[in-house]
This record gives sequence, C-alpha cells and structure tokens, in this order.
Amino acid sequence: MYKKSVFFSLVFLAVFSFNTVWSQQKRPNLIVILADDLGYADLGCFGSEIPTPNLDKLAAHGIRLTNFYNTARCCPTRAALLTGVYPHQAGIGHMMEDKGPEHPAYRGHLNNNTVTIGELLQTAGYFTAMTGKWHVGQQAGVVPWKRGFDRSLNAPAGGFYYKESERVQLFLNGEELANDSDRLPANWYTTDLWTDFGLKFIDEALKEQKPFLLYLAHNAPHFPLQAPEEEIARFRGKYKEGWAKLREARYNRQLELGLIDSSWKLPPINPKVPDWDHLSEADKKKYDDIMAIYAAVITHLDKSIGDLVSGLKERGVFDNTVILFVSDNGGNAEPGAEARYEGTSPGSAQSTVFLGQGWAEAACTPFWAYKHHTHEGGIASPAIVSWPKGIPSSLNGSFDRQAAHIVDILATLVDLAGAQYPETFQGNTIIPAVGTSLKPILRGKPLQRKQPIFWEHEGNRAIVDGEWKLVAEKSENWQLYNLTTDRTELHNLVKEHPQQAARLVNLYDKWYHQVKAESYDKDVKWFYDYEKAKAEASAKE
Repeated sequence: MYKKSVFFSLVFLAVFSFNTVWSQQKRPNLIVILADDLGYADLGCFGSEIPTPNLDKLAAHGIRLTNFYNTARCCPTRAALLTGVYPHQAGIGHMMEDKGPEHPAYRGHLNNNTVTIGELLQTAGYFTAMTGKWHVGQQAGVVPWKRGFDRSLNAPAGGFYYKESERVQLFLNGEELANDSDRLPANWYTTDLWTDFGLKFIDEALKEQKPFLLYLAHNAPHFPLQAPEEEIARFRGKYKEGWAKLREARYNRQLELGLIDSSWKLPPINPKVPDWDHLSEADKKKYDDIMAIYAAVITHLDKSIGDLVSGLKERGVFDNTVILFVSDNGGNAEPGAEARYEGTSPGSAQSTVFLGQGWAEAACTPFWAYKHHTHEGGIASPAIVSWPKGIPSSLNGSFDRQAAHIVDILATLVDLAGAQYPETFQGNTIIPAVGTSLKPILRGKPLQRKQPIFWEHEGNRAIVDGEWKLVAEKSENWQLYNLTTDRTELHNLVKEHPQQAARLVNLYDKWYHQVKAESYDKDVKWFYDYEKAKAEASAKE
C-alpha cells in the first residue's frame, strides 16, 4: 500500500511539474522597446516619409495605439514605465538632480517603495533582461542588476552612438566595459549593440526554458545625432522644401492613413520657428543635412528592430512574443530654432547635432509643442503592439483610439505574465500601481480605466479624463479641449464648459499634492504661449 501511495505521489508530482513547465512555456514572451525623442509622426505607419518598413510591418500585423501618452521627458518616462506609478511617486519628478530627502518626488533615482517590471516578472518565473539607456539613478546606486534584471548591457544615461565618443559608459551585468572590450563587436553602434545583446540574453532564457522579458531602451534618435555616412547620404537634399511643407505633407498622409480625424486641423506653426523661404541657402543646406542625419538615425533604428524580429523568428519564438514599441516623449526642439550642427563631419562620432525646433514641428505633426511640454506634441507617442499568437487576425492593421499611458505598461505585463503586484517587497511598503492593463486592447475590447491620467513636468501640467483634456504650460492659464473633436487643441472650451473645467482642476489639485509635486522656477526660452501663438499666426494669415 505504501509503495502504491509513493508511486501515485510520484506520478502526480511528475504530471504537476510537466503542467507547470508547459504553462510557463505558454505564457508569452514580453519585449518593451522604448525609443528616445521620437516624435509622433516620425514612423511611416504614423505619417512619415522616413522609411521604417520593419515597424510598419509590425503595425500592419498588429495594432497601432493612436492615443498613447508618455510623461513628456526621458527620465520620468523611464521611471513610470519601470514601476507603473507616476514619476514623482517613484522619486523622479524631474531629472537626475537630487533635491534631498525633504523633496521625495525629486530624488533623481528610483526609490525603494517601487517595484520594477524586472523584479515582478523575475518573481513570476521569467528570465529578465534589459539593454540600452537606463537613466533612472545609476549615479545613486540604482542599477538594472540590482532592480530585477538577470542580464543587462546598459548605459547609465546614453548620449553616445560610437565607441569613439568621450561619453561612452557601458556596463555588462554590472561590470564596466572598456570602449574597445573584446566582449563587444569591433565597430559597434549602440542601436545594433542593444539588439545584439538582447538576442544573446534571449538565447540564455531559452536555454533555461523560461519565458523572457526584454526591456530594450534605445538612445535613438536622441542627440547627438550620429549615423553611418552612407545612410545619411540617402537623405541629403530631400528636405530642401523646409519644415512647414514637411509638416503639411505628414499631416495629409496621416489623414490618408486614417490615423487622425479630419476635424483635427493643423495648428499654426510656432512663431519662433523661422520662415524657411527667408533663410539663406547656406542655412537651408545645414538644416537639410540635420534632417538627413535624423532620418538616417531613425531608419537604422528600424533596421535594428527588423534584426530583432528576424532573430525571434529564427529561434521560433516570434509568434508568442508580445512586442510593445513606444517613445519616451515628443520630438525634441532643443536647443531652439537654431538647432545644433557642430563638428568637421556632422553625423560622425566626433560631431554634435541636435534636431532643433523647426524640424521638431514636423516630428510632432499634427500636434502643438514638443518634448518637455504637456500639450499633445510633447506627450503623444507613436505606439505599436504586436503578438501574432495573441491578437486576432481581424485586428491586424487596426487603430485603437483609447487613451493609454506609460504607467499602463507594468500593469499590462503583470496581466499577461500572470504575475502578482505586491503590497511589500524586500521589506519595503510598495506604492500601489496606478496603471490600467492594456490587455483588453489586444482583444478589441474597452479598457477598464478608473482614474484620469495626469501630467506635471517643469510646471507644465495636464489631465485627461475621457474625451476631456485640461492643460496649461507653466506660464499659461488652464485650457480645456475636447480630444474627440479637437485633439490638436485649437478650440479652448474653458469658458463654454466652466463646470467641467472646475471638476478637472479639482481632480488635478488633489493628484498634484498626492504625488508631492512642486513648483518649477525656470522657463524654456524657445517655447511660446499657445493662445498668443494662435492669435499671432491668425493675424499673419
């Protein structure tokens, strides 16, 4: 009898073990790809003339999220993506400067009252890896290998593409590498490097027979814009008509795609952007070259994503891998209309090139404003989700127009992985996650969002609740827009709907104090009051 009991116990354990392994294998692999400073209109499938065939193909066989939002800036977006809470709650309400313990929302690094996607999925049995730009507090000891990632190749803050750059800092699983380490390819370029090591880490996950999470955080197309010369040459001379005409062309293409509604009219161009026709031929040549470099950086980003997809297919795991692609903020207008074009060979490793405000107008089409700002141009991200095995073919190539936000990524990964979000972790009380799972979108169903979405960055602020958006830059009064009929924010309805505005102001004020946000005492010189800009542009017409 005892022997029979032992026998049946062993059989049960074997079956249970098999079923557990089988269920883990059936859970999807998860890849989150974050671009850096990519504008809403910079991909072909979002209206760009820049060739991005690999991302376009993911969109054609997946879903485009047309109303996906970031936090308007790089570090806060990364903090929100990793932790599923607002950046102020995670300790990164601005950038990397630490204002001290009396300012908990501005410590410049992730705090211990958050849990990362790596930590959550690691405890759920996933093999976790990250490659790319970290930028959430490595200077304070917050590093990927201590925050839940089994493998990592990371740059603390980015700012380089080639090994010849003076800013190179690379860490492989916690060990700093020399620029020319024999563990790196001979002539590496970061956009390829992050993908190459991502696939190496995936190989380790497959060897361990675990589902995997890869957080692939690109530094492209962030300045200093650099790309191979032969790739830049493809685009030279193609931008001689200027930013205003490029913006109009992208807007018309977005209409043709069905990406935007025809009721959304193109906002006036920022009055601080110079008239292209009044520029000298030398300036036109310079700006054409800047945009050519930018286009080359983006096409190379697209190529690397194609390499990633090919690698997944070769390994037989593409069909059951969820890929979510987003950007960390809107297009970058820094340092202003003058842009930056430095070095004997702009676009090379020895140069410094910034896109500038004129081309940022086109990058953020059809919206107003850019990175830093909470009008749509600063916070709207191109977003694509692919999952061949999980998204019904009837949804291939479709648009989902529900509001989604970077804080939703953690909730989505937890949902897809069958993980549990904890109340405590490693002895610390954990702030409740604020995001909403986007999993229903993958079935064509409505989201179960229970709270509005909030923003604060450098005094720029906003709240989105259903079709309504309340927004103001630091120097502005509150403006109210209906996003269904006027997502380009042309018709301020604050006077027509004062009760709606007051309701949203009240909600915003409560959130502002809850996350311990603080006032900001600086202004960005190249921004312009929206209401004043609209009036000036109308007067010119």
